[in-house]
Amino acid sequence: MVDSLGDSLDRALEGAFTRRIPQSAQAQMNYLVKQLKGTKAAAQALGISQRTVERYVSGKLKRPRQDLRGRLEREVKKRWQPQIRAKARKKAASTDGLVVSTRARFGFTAAAGTTDDARIRDITQALPPEWADRLFTAREQGANERQLQQIAADGLAQMYFRANNSRAHGLGVEFTDVEHIQIDL
Repeated sequence: MVDSLGDSLDRALEGAFTRRIPQSAQAQMNYLVKQLKGTKAAAQALGISQRTVERYVSGKLKRPRQDLRGRLEREVKKRWQPQIRAKARKKAASTDGLVVSTRARFGFTAAAGTTDDARIRDITQALPPEWADRLFTAREQGANERQLQQIAADGLAQMYFRANNSRAHGLGVEFTDVEHIQIDL
């Protein structure tokens, strides 16, 4: 399974956590119930019954199925240390930027007579804060994977292929067939 850019953005923010998320299913369920203010909301977020949530909270159930374990961990991580996550996002969007490491197919639209055939490239490129801000803002507003990839492609086009717009003016970049992508803050 290929990583999505959205998941990679989430993981980058998780790297700023100062404490580990709760480890046991009971502790994770308790945290989720507290954050969502009730067992009914937690059950809806996880796609399970309210009674099942109550059994985990009371400790009667201890080991969730693998799919539920993944959903539970994802929901807890999504809500874990929101102030730390916000601080890391703000720092990336205002001063630090982010680093995109990818292996994907890049194709170009350029002047006639140039080599614009798409090919697989391994690229690791720092993107300035404005691109980090665009990516995080789009992610928060519910942008789909294709829209996030287009923002990343535009950032890579400007910084990597056009050298911060100092060459190759008008070069359009297509970003497809993503084999791997990792975002670091």
